[in-house]
Amino acid sequence: MSLSSLPGSSSSTSHPLEPYGWDAGWEAEFAPYEAEGLLAGRVVRVDRGQCDVVTADGPLRADTAFVTPHDPLRVVCTGDWVAVEPGGNPRYVRTYLPRRTAFVRSTSSQRSEGQILAANVDHAVIAVSLAVELDLGRIERFLALAWESGAQPVVVLTKADLVPDPVTLSYLVQDVETSAPGVAVVPVSSLGGEGLDTLAAIVGGGTSVLLGQSGAGKSTLANALLGEDVMDVQATRDVDGKGRHTTTTRNLLALPGGGVLIDTPGLRGVGLWDAETGVGQVFSEIAELAERCRFHDCAHEAEPGCAVLTAVDTGELPERRLQSYRKLQRENQRIVAKTDARLRAEIRKDWKRKGAMGKAAMEAKRGVHWRA
Repeated sequence: MSLSSLPGSSSSTSHPLEPYGWDAGWEAEFAPYEAEGLLAGRVVRVDRGQCDVVTADGPLRADTAFVTPHDPLRVVCTGDWVAVEPGGNPRYVRTYLPRRTAFVRSTSSQRSEGQILAANVDHAVIAVSLAVELDLGRIERFLALAWESGAQPVVVLTKADLVPDPVTLSYLVQDVETSAPGVAVVPVSSLGGEGLDTLAAIVGGGTSVLLGQSGAGKSTLANALLGEDVMDVQATRDVDGKGRHTTTTRNLLALPGGGVLIDTPGLRGVGLWDAETGVGQVFSEIAELAERCRFHDCAHEAEPGCAVLTAVDTGELPERRLQSYRKLQRENQRIVAKTDARLRAEIRKDWKRKGAMGKAAMEAKRGVHWRA
């Protein structure tokens, strides 16, 4: 997508950048840079050390060499508000304004680095295809990252036209709602238009990032919200919902009905990155149950008086939810421990404690057997 295809500003707004999310808060943050004669703009795409920026003077291309630290979480990314030199060839981004929110995942590298996907996002729209069987664990993973970012998650069940039976569709929605407390779940058909008005109303204010696996229908959904075919779309296999990545960069687009949308490439992996708060939010019912446990440090494994395990036994809490909770907690601990020496020591201490408890239990069992 070229810069020339970006929507222009509306004459009805008081500032040319308002359609892209500019407000009084950003104006105050930018004031010191304005005094230096720098130009305010929002990053709509980043590509190989350069970025496309929309400004009050129009779109431009800028180099990010001045803002390329060793910390990968501090690089310029789509959604950032930046201060750009007013002239020069090439132009340079001097800095970016403090981020209100940031969507971060862990990379697949062995260096335990985080990767920032989008900044200053109000809604995280998680696209899930109904063309394949629902993977509730993956949805919970996306939700944990979304809550941790500071954005409000929304789950969109795409390709709802493939589930013509309304009863079956309602059951699928209920399954996702159970895994997404406090989150709107919206079934949408981009082809038929069902659910699009509801989603457009949600994303009509602020900035939304569109997330999901390749083949989830994100580009089709983006085109439906934009009212035109801006994003390339390719067919996916109905058997597994997989297809080629049609979106290869993160693009920020102003929506005709208001609001801003950041479309992202399909994510094969969504590793957690220091998402303890996000995991807790996804499994909020477990935290509520834990308050009734006999021991305040209950691990919900085999402790007496554990309200969480009791809830599993009675059917109040699905065992799948508890297993998913444990899995994401362990993963998040491993990620944090790689960069936190104190936490690593605590985890080793906990392993030794559990090992000693297991050894004592085994010895007691053997003693009873021997006496018998």
